[in-house]
Amino acid sequence: MTTSTSEDTGGTASTARGRASALRALHVPGRPLVVPNVWDAASARAVEAAGFPVIATGSAAIASVLGYEDGEETPVGEMLAAIARIGRSVGLPVTADMERGYGLEPAELVERLAAAGASGCNLEDSDPRTGAMADAGEQAAYLGAVRAAATAAGVDLVINARVDTYIHGTGSAEERLAESVRRGRRYLEAGADCVYPIFAAEAGAVRALVEGIGGPVNVLFRPGTPSLGELADLGVARVSFGHGLHEAVRAYAARMLAAIRDGESPYSPGLPAP
Repeated sequence: MTTSTSEDTGGTASTARGRASALRALHVPGRPLVVPNVWDAASARAVEAAGFPVIATGSAAIASVLGYEDGEETPVGEMLAAIARIGRSVGLPVTADMERGYGLEPAELVERLAAAGASGCNLEDSDPRTGAMADAGEQAAYLGAVRAAATAAGVDLVINARVDTYIHGTGSAEERLAESVRRGRRYLEAGADCVYPIFAAEAGAVRALVEGIGGPVNVLFRPGTPSLGELADLGVARVSFGHGLHEAVRAYAARMLAAIRDGESPYSPGLPAP
């Protein structure tokens, strides 16, 4: 039987802090950290093998793999177990999509993320079940409490504060932009490391967000979004893919299955053999 020593524990904590520090340092405006979001150990290993420096999970994709709908329908224990399996499968920092925190108090959220091996997390400012936007002040206080809990626990955690104004907000495009900037600035002041105004896609809006928020900004890459090079020129610090890659893999598998059903080879042109 192997027992842990204080030296072992210190070494593990030091490694965890080093991974979080490395993750934070990769958020450079104009040289964005690109994170193709993963859903299991196999996809995480593929991202690592492709040469990416960080593993980012996607809650919607993991929920689908586990048999649940997105929107915190996955039991928190199952979500964290999936994150832990992903973390054990790779040698890179892992940042976990934790939706709105799955109802965990800040101290428990920090503790359980650390136990799962996560160096960072996404936390969003709308109710996953209803879509209702949280009060900006309440969300800032929550993010601040997560930061304080991490500090108290001696845990370095990279917090990516998602702003859902472009999904669930109201008003004109100009009003949504202004609200996103207002929220983003408050979240950075509260202790977030990066702000994620998800679904902001038009180049002018992205530039205004980067300039107005005044800190690292994460953009979701999807059809219609400026290219990776253009996003870099706009000053973006991080680019995510959400559940897009998982949806593409599912569509690819569906085409292969349809070919098999129809008595054809699934490895036809455009569908190469493994």
